[in-house]
Amino acid sequence: MKLNAPTKLAFLIAVIVFVLGILFQFVPFLAGLVTFPLGVILLIVAFVILALGNILKNF
Repeated sequence: MKLNAPTKLAFLIAVIVFVLGILFQFVPFLAGLVTFPLGVILLIVAFVILALGNILKNF
């Protein structure tokens, strides 16, 4: 399987989602806003965006 570098836009979106995930995971005020683990979900979404950016061409 040939891997491609993710586009700058996909990388930027993944970084923003990752930072939001870290904030929702570790900042008590933000973590208390929702009843489900939003931080973990955002971290997984950031990883999936980067993985798709590597696997798919021009993603």
